[in-house]
Amino acid sequence: MTAGQAKVIPIETAPSWTAGEPGRTPLADRLAGSVAGLLAGRFGPAAESVLGKGWEDRAANGLAFLRRRITGDYQVDEFGFDQELTEEVLLSVLRPVAERYFRIEVRGIENIPTEGGALVVANHSGVVPLDALMTQWAIHDHHPARRHLRMLAADLVFVLPLVGELARKAGHTLACNEDAQALLERGEVVGVWPEGFKGIGKPFADRYKLQRFGRGGFVASALRAGVPIVPCSIVGAEETYPMLGNVKTLARLLGLPYVPITPTFPWLGPLGAIPLPTKWTIQFGTPIPTDQHPPEAAEDPMLVFNLTDEVRETIQHTLYRLLVERRSVFF
Repeated sequence: MTAGQAKVIPIETAPSWTAGEPGRTPLADRLAGSVAGLLAGRFGPAAESVLGKGWEDRAANGLAFLRRRITGDYQVDEFGFDQELTEEVLLSVLRPVAERYFRIEVRGIENIPTEGGALVVANHSGVVPLDALMTQWAIHDHHPARRHLRMLAADLVFVLPLVGELARKAGHTLACNEDAQALLERGEVVGVWPEGFKGIGKPFADRYKLQRFGRGGFVASALRAGVPIVPCSIVGAEETYPMLGNVKTLARLLGLPYVPITPTFPWLGPLGAIPLPTKWTIQFGTPIPTDQHPPEAAEDPMLVFNLTDEVRETIQHTLYRLLVERRSVFF
């Protein structure tokens, strides 16, 4: 390409924001064209030096994505899951954190089925539920089918400003049996953290000791849907925010399950919210089948209890094994 020639960045067509005037270029097209022209012309050499080769394709994809958001040319399912936003934005934000900051080693990803429903059950820890987000990244980026994890989250998640909306966009829903069963019957991979706030809010002295798993509602949902249960053990999350204390009075006033005291929070202010760069391992265990039982087996409390206990013990023993193998918290 000779000097002065503009690189052409292809922009796919999209509907106008409004009907507009006949023969007039839609506003979204004009904006996208202007940005593309700036990147391809005056700022082209600078963009290549900063962003590297192949920046044209990345810019084209980014502009096309922005235009689809502006024009509303995207789809969500009945739970609010926005696959394009999740893949292009949310997972793109999680990826460098998982790969470079926590340096997560993912094991046993082949235990997640290539198609059909499955229930991933994991231990919960770390004050802030980063372990759930990292599990979502692990399944999508490491599974050959790039499967999406549909997490069951506490009510508090969906009443928080912005957080609730993002959770819906990422495909997550309330931790209730009805939603869990509906997703499993549709063939989705569903994630549940049965310890709940008892797990992520436990003191550092109780790290890697599983809390109570509730009454086994997740097992009942798996039995009704006839899908396998995949135990998941996560090591490394416990040390991201070592919880030394809990300001219970302030937590009650704020309507929160706990207000943590860690080695860095609240002493360092906003900097105290930065997690420690621990080294993580996420291990997906051998699936526990449920399809040998009829759907009505979900009403058998003894069977539900036994399966719940089996899942819990599998996760606990795997945590102990991973801890023995671990060389260091940070390396």
